Amino acid sequence: NALQLDPALNRLFTAGRDSIIRIWSVNQHKQDPYIASMEHHTDWVNDIVLCCNGKTLISASSDTTVKVWNAHKGFCMSTLRTHKDYVKALAYAKDKELVASAGLDRQIFLWDVNTLTALTASNNTVTTSSLSGNKDSIYSLAMNQMGTVIVSGSTEKVLRVWDPRTCAKLMKLKGHTDNVKALLLNRDGTQCLSGSSDGTIRLWSLGQQRCIATYRVHDEGVWALQVNEAFTHVYSGGRDRKIYCTDLRNPDIRVLICEEKAPVLKMELDRSADPPPALWVATTKSSVNKWTLKGIHNFRASGDYDNDCTNPIPPLCTQPDQVIKGGASIIQCHILNDKRHILTKDTNNNVAYWDVLKDAGFSSPDGSDPNVINLGGLLLQALLEYWPRTHINPMDEEENEINHVNGEQENRVQKGNGYFQVPPHTPVIFGEAGGRTLFRLLCRDSGGETESMLLNETVPQWVIDITVDKNMPKFNKIPFYLQPHSSSGAKTLKKDRLSASDMLQVRKVMEHVYEKIINLDNESQTTSSSNNEKAGEQEKEEDIAVLAEEKIELLCQDQVLDPNMDLRTVKHFIWKSGGDLTLHYRQKST
Repeated sequence: NALQLDPALNRLFTAGRDSIIRIWSVNQHKQDPYIASMEHHTDWVNDIVLCCNGKTLISASSDTTVKVWNAHKGFCMSTLRTHKDYVKALAYAKDKELVASAGLDRQIFLWDVNTLTALTASNNTVTTSSLSGNKDSIYSLAMNQMGTVIVSGSTEKVLRVWDPRTCAKLMKLKGHTDNVKALLLNRDGTQCLSGSSDGTIRLWSLGQQRCIATYRVHDEGVWALQVNEAFTHVYSGGRDRKIYCTDLRNPDIRVLICEEKAPVLKMELDRSADPPPALWVATTKSSVNKWTLKGIHNFRASGDYDNDCTNPIPPLCTQPDQVIKGGASIIQCHILNDKRHILTKDTNNNVAYWDVLKDAGFSSPDGSDPNVINLGGLLLQALLEYWPRTHINPMDEEENEINHVNGEQENRVQKGNGYFQVPPHTPVIFGEAGGRTLFRLLCRDSGGETESMLLNETVPQWVIDITVDKNMPKFNKIPFYLQPHSSSGAKTLKKDRLSASDMLQVRKVMEHVYEKIINLDNESQTTSSSNNEKAGEQEKEEDIAVLAEEKIELLCQDQVLDPNMDLRTVKHFIWKSGGDLTLHYRQKST
């Protein structure tokens, strides 16, 4: 979704739909270009800008936050939570170190970067000025280098223009017939370029308050624009996958630079020289390509340019100069009933079968069966191992005597779980049961001041019991009664008090009902298999699980229960009263 180039350090910053900002070396002699990942956002990152000569990076995300990063060291310095919906676009005025953010909440906020970089975890209040008046969701934003003009583009199809110094509305410009997806301003803020889903690029004079040229270069929506320093040549890309360079003074002079393999989302000019030597391109695929612009000027001079649309010219480049390869993304996953195995499918249509215990590389030091150990608890302890609150400091006086080993003080703080560690770059995500993400961080970052404070606010009590107090959850038994539902017409059974682990899933009770109560007549057939038919038995078990879910539903307080729910949840959230839990079953009406 976003690209930023730091030509001084030869680094490229990329950000996208996996919520991670990554840093790459664009020095072509390097075998592996990857430098680091910056993880904190919990949803798509939609835009990034490099400020302060490459020291600071600002990012905008669909998690509704704007984050401020130390770009050299790769950590998040502060989070701005002013927006109320997806933040889609950022704009930057280099001379003023001013950044603007905008998105689907129709608001534009202005931020002074020097104030943002001074924020700390405890001192994180910041004043901001806002520009209101947009009637629709904002998808594009531009500010000139001097910070005197700001323009927004939206589904309203008009460009709205403000003066960021006074927050005064200056004008609105009409002409596009669809969403405005890309905007650029020249240095002094007198001219503006816009790209729209209507397939056109327009050049506007802000002094005359009108459109002075329309360029019809693409067959479909224009989603990305870049322009050279002199504001004479525009580079454009979008849904039709083609990238053109067009001379703004003579629109007949245009060059097809290349054709990408997927729609173009963002482009970034390499401005290390003038004219620009290369163009970085991000598409809806996960790789980022660098295309050379070296032959482009001879092309123009030869007079062999594309002014005849009926006879399309071949692209200037057929192969990218450099590729930063992306990975396949998982598009489907299914956790199996044993909560230990997972099936996944990725964008290359590969299906994989994962064993959570094996893939976590778990083996217990004393050789005992890992199934007997509470792996969930140990994994939680490993994931929060770097959080200072989980470290045990021996309080006993005798233990506190300093042991001088080789003249050094022995560090007696116990971390982790004593069995295994997880890689420090493992992401940890705290979310609500409904799926809303609350907080995301990397394991190793939980020692940071900001992260520690956020963990104190976010981590639920049951996780604190396990990680801080080192109390593994007890396996409690829960007594319950099972009766036919009044609507089933079946006679009430004699009240047998059943008992099971409170972690037992409702689906297991459904299987019990199906097998022992509904299917009693067939019981003689199902239990007559001998030991050498183990495989057959396994299949039967799976069949029963499927059949039980198809044919039976369990209810509590007349509410149909989700088969994935456990008995503890049913008791606390649905039964809600004293006495023993009572569940009712009935056959589904076919």
